[in-house]
Amino acid sequence: MSITVIAGLGNPGLKYRNTRHNIGFAVVDKLASKLGGVWKHEAKFEADIAIVTLDDRKLLLVKPQTFMNASGRALGAILRYRKLDASSMLVVYDDITLDLARVKLSLNGSHGGHNGISDLIEQVGTGFLRYRIGVGAKPHKEMDLADYVLSQFTQDEQLLLADLMPKSIEHIRLVIDNGTEPAMNFINQRTAP
Repeated sequence: MSITVIAGLGNPGLKYRNTRHNIGFAVVDKLASKLGGVWKHEAKFEADIAIVTLDDRKLLLVKPQTFMNASGRALGAILRYRKLDASSMLVVYDDITLDLARVKLSLNGSHGGHNGISDLIEQVGTGFLRYRIGVGAKPHKEMDLADYVLSQFTQDEQLLLADLMPKSIEHIRLVIDNGTEPAMNFINQRTAP
């Protein structure tokens, strides 16, 4: 099945805007902005939604407003309402196991300790495409994981991520235009731009 839903994971509210956990929101915000999408809150889905067109294909961009750990509740409701399978969805989110600004596209697998993905798997099963963006590992082992993923990016990190945004948009376009396998082969190369 082709991708029709692109979901960015994060936490609602200004307090979380530039945190590591909200990189998924940042990417879909950039995509909506580039494609002229207008965000509208849909209370019945507990999500902000924008409908955009990319290369003559209509896409539903989604930012769950349920807080990260309940992301599956909003996305599950949308998929059920639209009678869509999990395989029609690409989910963009943060990954502490990847170096900062490194990306990886994968299909299936475990939640890898990510509570938002854990909830999503519980609600819709596996089978959705995952676009993981590295936010780097905790600076020291003793640091609480929640404190780390809810921390703001430094100025230097923000510059690195600003460079990544146009590449992420191109990666998503690659998935939509060429399909999962070719996109994975390109994006997951160590040398991919």
